[in-house]
Amino acid sequence: MFIRSLQGFVPGMFGVTHGALQFMTYEEMKSFYNRYRGLPFDSKLTTREYLGFAAVSKLIAAAATYPYQVLRTRLQDQHHSYDGTWDCIKRTWKYEGTRGFYKGLVPYLLHVTPNICLVMLVYEKFTHN
Repeated sequence: MFIRSLQGFVPGMFGVTHGALQFMTYEEMKSFYNRYRGLPFDSKLTTREYLGFAAVSKLIAAAATYPYQVLRTRLQDQHHSYDGTWDCIKRTWKYEGTRGFYKGLVPYLLHVTPNICLVMLVYEKFTHN
């Protein structure tokens, strides 16, 4: 029973890395940018700068973790049968190459990027006095 409840734990934990990578990248870009300008790391930025950093951090996180999303979706697809994750990886690579792991990335980014930009902008505007 305990082992059965752990199935999917590792893939699920990998899925969490997207948000962690995105926020880490966002904060590091802000900090680096302020150091570059010779300002304290927590100096306020312009709205455009916040939006730019939010968009770029989303792009970086998506580029790093999107293949996981593709594999997860393919493994859940009722119309295809795979003998586990490794089989799914091998078949995707064999028949589609690198592009297969990034199928749907552009529509995904068009869908989620405006949202994360607004979320980060509201966060920045309301958390800093």
